[in-house]
Amino acid sequence: MTTLKFSAMLIFCFCLLFIANAPAISADLHSAYRSLDIPPGKTGLYVLEKGEEALLARAWLVDNAKESITVQYFIWSADNIGILAAEALLRAAERGVHVRVLVDDLLMDAPPGSLIALAAHPNIEIRMYNPVHKTGVSIIRRLYNVITDFRNVNQRMHDKTFVVDGKVAITGGRNMADEYFDYNQKYNFRDRDILAIGGAVAAVCNNFESFWESDLSHPVESLLKFEKLFTNQKKIEQIQRDLHEYAAAPENFAPPVRKALNGIESAMPEIIENIVWADAEFIHDLPGKNDGNNGLSGGGLSTDRLAEIVRSAKQSITIQSPYLVMPEGALEIFKELVGKGVSIQINTNSLDATDNLMAFSGYRKQRKKILAAGIDVYEFKPKPAIQKSLIQRYPELIENSPTFAIHAKTMVVDGKILYIGTFNLDPRSTNLNSEVGMIVHNEQLARAVEQSILNDMADENSWQAGKDNPDQKSRFSKRLKLQVWKLLPIDALL
Repeated sequence: MTTLKFSAMLIFCFCLLFIANAPAISADLHSAYRSLDIPPGKTGLYVLEKGEEALLARAWLVDNAKESITVQYFIWSADNIGILAAEALLRAAERGVHVRVLVDDLLMDAPPGSLIALAAHPNIEIRMYNPVHKTGVSIIRRLYNVITDFRNVNQRMHDKTFVVDGKVAITGGRNMADEYFDYNQKYNFRDRDILAIGGAVAAVCNNFESFWESDLSHPVESLLKFEKLFTNQKKIEQIQRDLHEYAAAPENFAPPVRKALNGIESAMPEIIENIVWADAEFIHDLPGKNDGNNGLSGGGLSTDRLAEIVRSAKQSITIQSPYLVMPEGALEIFKELVGKGVSIQINTNSLDATDNLMAFSGYRKQRKKILAAGIDVYEFKPKPAIQKSLIQRYPELIENSPTFAIHAKTMVVDGKILYIGTFNLDPRSTNLNSEVGMIVHNEQLARAVEQSILNDMADENSWQAGKDNPDQKSRFSKRLKLQVWKLLPIDALL
């Protein structure tokens, strides 16, 4: 049984949740959707805490799409997950589904030939956002771009959205690569997505269209003209066959995924219990983030909306962010709230866990001020106990478990308002990168996610900054590299 077949069974169970009092359950997405009794203005929501579950949800939706798939990501790697995802999209296109893929240029590492071969299918379109770094760009040209337009080369599309048939959407922290779904052998992310159906999905679709039609988005064919000349029809067909053969090979799928079918019935009660209909708002930035007149500053729509929610806090704010570099004015806002009696707790990566020393250097320079403002900070351990319950195949990895680091971008205000999205608490998300996310006004979901973050802050999972001296837990070489990064005047880019 392949991963994609298992995913079909898993999300078939999701469909059970979306059908109210139906005499029979259909695995067809459109039939299920038509059977919904959607409360006016409400959105059906399910939080995807586990990487494997988040992957299988996407896989089943792709396999059951009938009309369209839109995919928008910051990172799409040419690893196991990235290749399998590309093959699933190709199969969807071959059965008549219109597939559109928009990826930021900076970290797209797919071979040019593969991009050309996929885009050659009449039902697939691929565009690169702000292609000034990689796709069709020489090293000399890239250096020229950095020198002549520094702000533009640093403005990236950090959006992560996935929509099928305009009806079901997934957004959150996960990119399309092994480490976001717990399948990297050395380094995995503790991440979080949210699946949505109904109300807020229309806004996700509209945001995709605005980026797709933006002057910053370019078809791969126009960027890879030279490569296209040397990619004939025979080569295109061979690349497509290779994709299918890779996906069909049993060795490319983890045995625990196939075995998980045996436990599908026991998973149903938990899934049913956690589906919630609520008021939800999809927030997003404009292509380009802002007009650029303020250089590396300037804010954005998502920044303004999240700041508004923070200022509304009366009792508590709980945040989980992989990077913690207070943007200009943020620490003052938090300090003022603490003075009014608001409890603020933040869970971020420790030096030993972080994948981004550059960003951590900014946090390290601010840490004393953050703690002095009355904010409690908990730094995630690289081998937290929580990975045992979050990584479904953990028993396989117990002897040589990978580093497990925070990548979730989540906030809970007063135990009533929940944000799950792409926004890191740093200047880059504030001013440069376009960001998205779902704001949910529902105490049940907010409390559940907040408890999940509090569990991540527990002693077995995190060190408390200011008490446990977390930096000393890291190896000397990493501490030394951190000191070098701290010397560089790069705070606005973090």
